[in-house]
Amino acid sequence: MAKHHVAAVINGEPTEFLCETQQTLLDALRDEIGLTGSKEGCASGDCGACSVIVDGHLVCSCLMLACEADGTTVTTIEGIAQGDHLHPIQQKFLEHAALQCGFCTPGLIVASKALLDENPNPTEEEARYWLAGNLCRCTGYDKVIRAVMDAAAVIRGEKAA
Repeated sequence: MAKHHVAAVINGEPTEFLCETQQTLLDALRDEIGLTGSKEGCASGDCGACSVIVDGHLVCSCLMLACEADGTTVTTIEGIAQGDHLHPIQQKFLEHAALQCGFCTPGLIVASKALLDENPNPTEEEARYWLAGNLCRCTGYDKVIRAVMDAAAVIRGEKAA
C-alpha cells in the first residue's frame, strides 16, 4: 500500500511525513513525528485527550486522518509554550494544581488555548461548556476552570484572581 506524503506546519515548524491512508493524525503525530504529548484515551472522540488545534479549530486528532492534515497548521501541546516560557494557561494549571494523573492535561490545555484564542473573555459557563468534551477522572474540573479563568485574565492584561 502506498504511503501519503503530508506537508504541514506543526507547532510553527514546516514538517513533512509519510502516512498510511487509514492512519489518524494522532498516530502520525506520535509515531511518525515523535510528538507524544497528545494521548489516546478513547479513539472515538469522546474524551479530548488527543485534542489539537488545526487551522484555528479544536480537533480530536483520533478522528482526523493524517493525510487530511496536508497543507494545514497544527498546534499540539508541545507547541503551546514558547521555548522555556510557559503559556499563561500552562502556568495557571500549575498554580491551581489543575492536574493530577496528567493524562488528560495536554488535551485540556490545548482546548483551553483554543477557547481563549477564540474568546479571551469567557464566562465561567462558557469555559465549562467549551471544555465539556474533555474528560478528567481526577480533578473534578473546578481547579481547571479557575486556571482557565485566571489565564484569560492574564492574557487580557488584567491581574488574575
